[in-house]
Amino acid sequence: MKKIVLSLTLPFVIYAQSLPELFDALKVHSQTKSDELIVQKSKIQQDMADANLYPKIDLFANYDNYSSPTNMRPYPPNEAQTNPTQPFSYNIYKAGASFTMPLFVKSIFTTASKAEAMRKSAEAKKEINLLKNEAVIVGANANYTYLDSLLKALDLKEKSLQESKKTTQMKVDNGRATEAQLYLINDALNQIAITKNDIGLQIKSIISTIEILTGVVLQAPIVMEQKSSFTKGEIKALDPLKEKLQADMIGVKVEKEKLYPALYAHGSYAFMTGEAYNNGEDANEEYGNIGVMLNIPLLAMDNYASIRLARVEAQSSRTELEKLTDELSSEAQKLEASLPLLDNSLTLHKQSIQNKQRLLEIAKVNYNIGRLSTEEYLRYEDDVVSNKAELYKTEAIKWQTLVQLGVIYGNNIEELIK
Repeated sequence: MKKIVLSLTLPFVIYAQSLPELFDALKVHSQTKSDELIVQKSKIQQDMADANLYPKIDLFANYDNYSSPTNMRPYPPNEAQTNPTQPFSYNIYKAGASFTMPLFVKSIFTTASKAEAMRKSAEAKKEINLLKNEAVIVGANANYTYLDSLLKALDLKEKSLQESKKTTQMKVDNGRATEAQLYLINDALNQIAITKNDIGLQIKSIISTIEILTGVVLQAPIVMEQKSSFTKGEIKALDPLKEKLQADMIGVKVEKEKLYPALYAHGSYAFMTGEAYNNGEDANEEYGNIGVMLNIPLLAMDNYASIRLARVEAQSSRTELEKLTDELSSEAQKLEASLPLLDNSLTLHKQSIQNKQRLLEIAKVNYNIGRLSTEEYLRYEDDVVSNKAELYKTEAIKWQTLVQLGVIYGNNIEELIK
């Protein structure tokens, strides 16, 4: 079954050549759509809270059959003396309308404010999640670039070793070198193949990570360029939790205000018809009322429990906000301090690679003329690749550091990197 699904989806694989294409794909992919649906849900919940401020009007129609004649409406005694057709019947048909309207219910207004705060929290969370996912894409692509560059460095090493293998093979054939030297080079070539295979597995994982977020399959790492540095300011990553704390604090007020007196208006109108029990004639009646009702809660233990629960939820959000504030502040300081160190490391690694490359060239000459052992020569080959690996890894870490700071401070990732 899985093979069938794969065969159906493969023709629709999407490819991308630039970061903007990946970011655009992210915005319409399911990861982002789920956050958009949460925002829409919060907007609807706000509309539902606002709707409680409007009158509720109902139309009704019903039929009742009684075991004894029943009045259609209250019937005064003086009317009974003058009306030969009394509005009492076994079967009564009724149709009409009723309404209720809050005149003063304090908790309704506060509930609407809470819903608005929850909407703002959902919108802030959507923005931060988008930045986080964009940062994941940049970080994954940076690692892809690092591994791809490492593969190229290994290719150069492999090519160099193949050349040295030919020279060594000639020496062995001429009796100028032992077969052990050839085994050492072959083992080094085998180690390169193993490393390449491991790197291939890591690249597959990176491609999968980006595909999950965007639906796009990368065929090669995308070249990135820094457009600007991050802008330091407020920690925007805290905004969703700040809005949630605000909503929870309003929630405490909502539960308290449910204990306040509430004033409602109400009214109804009904038209009734039936066969009068006393003379069999049709009896048609109209009846209506309008009024106000004051509701004063005296004992509502569940409300007091709800107040305590709302306070605990607000305190929980406050504690979580304080914890996250400390974590992000510390993380931001660490990342900011690491940027100049990373730049310095990049400069040092580049200088070291130049030196190691020159030493390798000298070592290769000495090895070919027999003045250097195979083990010593292979160490020079390893040093060049190791330094290149450190350079590419440091470059990837720098990209990741930059976008992490962008997320923390709520910067636009698309304006930081292209």
